[in-house]
Amino acid sequence: MSSFFVISQPIIKKMKKFLFTLLLLASVLVCTAQTNYFLDGIIGVVGKEVILKSDLEKVYAEYSNQYSLDEDEHDLKCQLFQQLVFQKLLIHQADLDSITITNDEVDNTINYRMAAMIQQVGGNEKIIEDYYHKSIAEIKRDIREDIYNQMLSDMVQQNITSDVIITPSEVKDFIKRIPADSLPTIQTTYEYGHIVKIPPVSEDEIVAIKEQLESYRERVLRGERFSMLARLYSDDPGTATKGGDLGFVDRGTLYPEFEAAAFALHTGEISPVIKTQAGYHIIQMIERRGESIHVAHILIQPKPSAEEQVKAIEYLDSVRQEILANKMDFSEAAELYSDAPDKMAGGWVVNPYTNSYKFEKDYIDASTFLTIDKLIPGEYSSPVPFVNEDGIMTYRLIYLKSKVAAHQPNMYEDYDYIKNAALEEKKYNTLQKWIVNKVKVTSIKLNEEYKDCPFVEEWQIP
Repeated sequence: MSSFFVISQPIIKKMKKFLFTLLLLASVLVCTAQTNYFLDGIIGVVGKEVILKSDLEKVYAEYSNQYSLDEDEHDLKCQLFQQLVFQKLLIHQADLDSITITNDEVDNTINYRMAAMIQQVGGNEKIIEDYYHKSIAEIKRDIREDIYNQMLSDMVQQNITSDVIITPSEVKDFIKRIPADSLPTIQTTYEYGHIVKIPPVSEDEIVAIKEQLESYRERVLRGERFSMLARLYSDDPGTATKGGDLGFVDRGTLYPEFEAAAFALHTGEISPVIKTQAGYHIIQMIERRGESIHVAHILIQPKPSAEEQVKAIEYLDSVRQEILANKMDFSEAAELYSDAPDKMAGGWVVNPYTNSYKFEKDYIDASTFLTIDKLIPGEYSSPVPFVNEDGIMTYRLIYLKSKVAAHQPNMYEDYDYIKNAALEEKKYNTLQKWIVNKVKVTSIKLNEEYKDCPFVEEWQIP
């Protein structure tokens, strides 16, 4: 989310009632409907959906662990309880609309979120397992129902706001309504592109790697421990120290070639040498549970010779000279010469967090920023080494298109930020209207302890 979304404190105070606990809600165990209202910790019933006091306490504890508490406990619990009631309203609507989500869709979402979480801790699954005192497979199992309900809620919410659009005049009105002293500072942003050259690997190198992996396979078959060989020889930094152990992974989360070979194995078997984008592997099947497998691997990544690396640098130097001589512009050169997948988009690098070309410093990896920080807009770097997302050594030219210094938002430089913030406010208002109307036709019962929460009056809950 862009830093611009902190533009208005009044808006944030309203929006956070809907937004600040979306991640926390995924940690709440959804309970089944019960008929005895307000017994044994039931604090709310929305249609057939039940909210337990333990649900609220769990979200409150999670919030307390992640954020410093600067609000009264009861006020904060009211806001969290509001989130739970809102989610139950959405789930109730999903039931009325017969909205369903397939098991595959749930599995894909769980796998994606878990992969993102693992990536955030440097690819080390054990950190997550130690934190939750559960295996990755157990965590996935425990959050499955929560994720399903969250996906239902999201789908209903999207349906409610799908027709909401924002006009240029509404964007202007939005920014005019915000006091100047409430405008935030937008951090320095960068836009850059690159032209990538992957040095080729010789056939002799590939043959040597295959023979090396075959020798490891034979050693395991003769009784040596796979985990020890992985620790000694694997090029996968995320698993080598764990003996190559990938833990339990579900179908659909691995490279297709890796997955096909792994799922064909029986317990204890070692695969032949296989090739993926990351390099060459042998795989050991440790255990299989349905569509989940526990495997280990040894990865050897082909490395270009010093001669090929020099050729890649010289190649990029020649491309740079062509651009500087005005024989072609950057995008033309990227489409013609780059080995990166983004070449057909003109070589521009997309920020995966915002889906835009603008990056703040915190969203640029350290080695890239060291290069960019030395450039002025319109300048090209010399060829610099770069390890891509598959762990392959490459070289690239970096072109800094723009650098916008930290500033208060304005319609000229930040129109998209302002437009998105205005659109979110309009969606919020649409949801508010939907809630008030929905409450009128939905059976809602709340514990007396929470009847003084502001949302009860705001939503006109009887």
